[in-house]
Amino acid sequence: MIDKIIPDTLQHAVKTLPDSAHVVAGAAAEHSGKFDFNHLLGHLYDSKDLEFPGGHWALPHFSPVHIAGLTIDFSVTKHVFFLFFAAILLIVLAVYAAGRIKKDPVPTGFGNLMEVFVVFIRDEIVMQNMGHAGLKYMPYLLTTFFYILIMNLLGLIPFGASATGNISVTAGLAVIAFLMIQFAAIRAQGLKHYLAHLTGGVAVWLWPIMIPIEVLGLFTKPFALCMRLFANMAGGHIVLLSLLGFIFIAKSYYFAPVPVLFTLGINMLELFVGFLQAYVFIMLTSLFMGLGMPQESHGH
Repeated sequence: MIDKIIPDTLQHAVKTLPDSAHVVAGAAAEHSGKFDFNHLLGHLYDSKDLEFPGGHWALPHFSPVHIAGLTIDFSVTKHVFFLFFAAILLIVLAVYAAGRIKKDPVPTGFGNLMEVFVVFIRDEIVMQNMGHAGLKYMPYLLTTFFYILIMNLLGLIPFGASATGNISVTAGLAVIAFLMIQFAAIRAQGLKHYLAHLTGGVAVWLWPIMIPIEVLGLFTKPFALCMRLFANMAGGHIVLLSLLGFIFIAKSYYFAPVPVLFTLGINMLELFVGFLQAYVFIMLTSLFMGLGMPQESHGH
């Protein structure tokens, strides 16, 4: 399953790109004879090896495991590698920042930078959406923010990849968010009141209509989180690759600086989007968690 991590939705998105993108692919194919559109989108695709200057490095491969009729492949792919690399990098940076802050109550440098993010998330996101009751969920929200941010930024470095451009990764993050949203609501309201809200407060004879709608609403929130993060990260890279592909249309070195300049501009925008999507994910998660908490616990 992991070795087929590129979803059907991405394949469909590729097929439904504007005609100009397919023209880019056609021009490239005429130029080299061996080039196709998949080469332009190779940066988005998952693979079983890592690219580096001058070659490839094959990642560990394991035999598939068969469980209850399902075939699961635990082999390490490019996106899995950057998923774990982001986790390790986050642990190292967090421990280093914690050490700096512990040593000096008024940190400077990297410790001060991390404190800026922590204070902003606490005061402008958690306190605003969840009140003081949300402070106990700060570790989860902070970890999610920095984890998504690091994965987003890794795709902007040469030979890197954004694991968040993989719908399997964003779906996993959305599942965890869904569990945290329900846990926070049950913890704040109690199981009885949590189940009661599924009726919408309407008459008993309307329950068969209201309960399915409310249950469906529970799943639409994490689904939106999943698709928003995936689409924004994958779409940005498609735009970058399409702009570079226009070089093949012109077939001229004099035209090359134009798409390159546009690509640099989009790269700066992608840097902003990397921060923005990490912020949006935890902002909406905290908002959904806050909706399940008593209103008196929220900030004004």
